[in-house]
Amino acid sequence: MYDTIIIGAGMSGLAAGIRLAHFDQRVCILERHNTVGGLNSFYRQRGRNFDVGLHAVTNFAPKGARRGPLARLLRQLRLAWDELALSPQVGSAIAFPGVRLRFSNEFALFEAEVRRHFPHQIDNLRRMVAELADYDQLGLGDTNRSAREVVGGYLDDPLLVEMIFCPLLFYGGAREHDMDFGQFSIMFRAIFLEGLARPLAGVRLILGRLARKFKALGGELRLRAGVSRISVKDGAVEKVVLEDGAELHARKVLSSAGWRETMGLCDDVRPGGERTAGRVSFIETISVLDAEPRSLGHAQTIVFYNDSDSFCYEKPDELADLRSGVICSPNNFVYDQPLGEGVMRITSLANYDRWAGLDDNAYRLAKLRWYDKVVASAVRFVPDFRSSVIDTDMFTPTTIRRYTGHENGAVYGAAQKSYDGRTHLKNLYVCGTDQGFVGIVGTLISGISIANRHLLKV
Repeated sequence: MYDTIIIGAGMSGLAAGIRLAHFDQRVCILERHNTVGGLNSFYRQRGRNFDVGLHAVTNFAPKGARRGPLARLLRQLRLAWDELALSPQVGSAIAFPGVRLRFSNEFALFEAEVRRHFPHQIDNLRRMVAELADYDQLGLGDTNRSAREVVGGYLDDPLLVEMIFCPLLFYGGAREHDMDFGQFSIMFRAIFLEGLARPLAGVRLILGRLARKFKALGGELRLRAGVSRISVKDGAVEKVVLEDGAELHARKVLSSAGWRETMGLCDDVRPGGERTAGRVSFIETISVLDAEPRSLGHAQTIVFYNDSDSFCYEKPDELADLRSGVICSPNNFVYDQPLGEGVMRITSLANYDRWAGLDDNAYRLAKLRWYDKVVASAVRFVPDFRSSVIDTDMFTPTTIRRYTGHENGAVYGAAQKSYDGRTHLKNLYVCGTDQGFVGIVGTLISGISIANRHLLKV
């Protein structure tokens, strides 16, 4: 008998496991794949390591900072700042036709850019920033307010509104066009007020630290241990049945698999009000270069781009949407040593149904064609690096579905979140994407907060 079984060894599941193990709970994390991380993971191909999922860690705070989400999660997980080895971004930008807003981990730069391009909006921006929800609320107090409606009450220049929403939606938008104002508040602070960072070793370092700490505290991590069914009796989880037929018992179960995916495992008749599956999915191209991007003229960390004054964040009709995207260079962080080979990653909105409907041969051809299309679209906004490409790869919405289990390959899960983590069963809770916290740090805090609130009662 375990105190807690955690379904899924992604960031939130690992964080919850560490938190519980600190209090001497007997914890077992079940992961159906052969490695941890979910979509925020890595793989080795043709002798190279490829990161997937993580572009940057949001909510950066310098060493010694005592406030903010990063400092909070370090305290809760009892990690030293140096263990994450975070290097800050060089500087990023939002690029729309005729306007490019630069930002860094110093909010003064973004303010100056708004003052330069939108001089009549600077006071409005400052007023909005001053009244954003406090981090201690973690967005839970504004779960049904449209962020676009609230922001529109502060900023009356439509172009500036679209430019601000572009990075926030790309990095945390579970629903099309809009987000809850509480989530907007979290993401705005995470990206603009605190900023971006990355370990030199990428997501491998973060996942390795978390997994080792969990096991060192006595936690049990089972890989290739997919859950086939959650057996329900008298309004509670009775047991968890694995795909190999093994049955596990626990006083409480925490799932990071997603709301609909977790409900689909329960063998009882669930109450009405089923939540709709998310529709937002991505493709991402990865280009390995024979030179550092900065030597090719590209010195920014991340560029969020859109080719018109209106930003359309929705499931496209075609395989992918070439009008907008995110260009990330993992090289362009302030490391103590060079990353090695140059890398450019480009993310675009995509249509899961169209990718899933392709047979194997058509799928392979589509990846080749859309790699070229996505890169051609992106080099309108950054120096053309195509002559320096020596290796490529690409993931699609079907990749996301395979590694996360999310219906429709929805990167950020269902549009409606369960902010308190509760389900219809008295000992089953959810954390992670469908609990509502976004970004790498937000995902980690999700696991911690649900563990504290429902499994430890602290």
